[in-house]
Amino acid sequence: MTTAGEQQAEDKQAADKQGKAAETKKVIYAAIAANIGIAVAKFVVAAITGSAAMTAEGIHSAVDSGNELLLLIGEKRSQHAPDAKHPFGYGKSVYFWALIVALSVFSLGGGLSINHGIHGLIDPEPVEEPLWNYVVLGVAFLFEGYSWNVSRLSLNQYRKRGDNLWQAVRASKDASVFTVFIEDSAALLGVLVAAAGIGMAQWTGEARWDPAASILIGLLLMGAAFTLARETGALLVGEGMGKEAVAKLRAVINADPSIDTVARLATMQLGPDDILVTAAVQFKRGMTIDEVEHAIERVERAVNAHNPAIHTIYFESAALRSSWRAATHDLPPQA
Repeated sequence: MTTAGEQQAEDKQAADKQGKAAETKKVIYAAIAANIGIAVAKFVVAAITGSAAMTAEGIHSAVDSGNELLLLIGEKRSQHAPDAKHPFGYGKSVYFWALIVALSVFSLGGGLSINHGIHGLIDPEPVEEPLWNYVVLGVAFLFEGYSWNVSRLSLNQYRKRGDNLWQAVRASKDASVFTVFIEDSAALLGVLVAAAGIGMAQWTGEARWDPAASILIGLLLMGAAFTLARETGALLVGEGMGKEAVAKLRAVINADPSIDTVARLATMQLGPDDILVTAAVQFKRGMTIDEVEHAIERVERAVNAHNPAIHTIYFESAALRSSWRAATHDLPPQA
């Protein structure tokens, strides 16, 4: 039976989870609003000026807009309650859709930009009225910068003292947030590359600088896609907590007076704020079954207080059988 204190703790966990989900959606909505408006502006100006780099940037923003919609699908699916088919919930839906985003960035964003740039190199066209390109790129940089900053602030909750943003990305398990951050980082660099390509074409009179910038933007997107695929793929196939976090968790479990040793400790990320833990422990010799049960409840509370994302803890049955045999038959625990 759930006590009043346990119920309050569960309610707090649910509220915290909803708060983080709302923060994640805020990041995605900011990115969608920025990318849709920017994509339209870039395509219009690309049609007026004939800039290949601007067309590549338009493709980039359009792909990013679609990607954010895919992330929203993943976020919605991840909120479904566990059922018979998915007893551990749907948290990994976020990782699946983030991986699809990575593939779309690689194929659509990177591939189309490179293809368009190659055609531009073969048959270069002079950039007309370049001022409009600079105006739109400047506005795009401001909007992308705003979206980037929203995702950066959200990443800061995973950032330890002295860590840089890349280390925060590696530490974050919220694929939606770090996907938007990586996409926006690539977008900001892409704007600078496009402006440089157009500027060099205008300054030197060599039109091929512009499509060359389109190819560089495509390569930049492919690099971002590879990074996203590596991070989300690791989470999708069952990435666990880091060594330092596991060591601290082991210390929390081992600190309970009923625990003799913690033989094996395994963790797996089930979602941005959901971690599964299995522990092979040896209890003190001579404990009764009731004492073991109370010890398990006590350890579970301590672990959850240490890391609220740990909702499920399984103690391996072999270790429990060993303790129960020692308690009921006065036998030494098995190794």
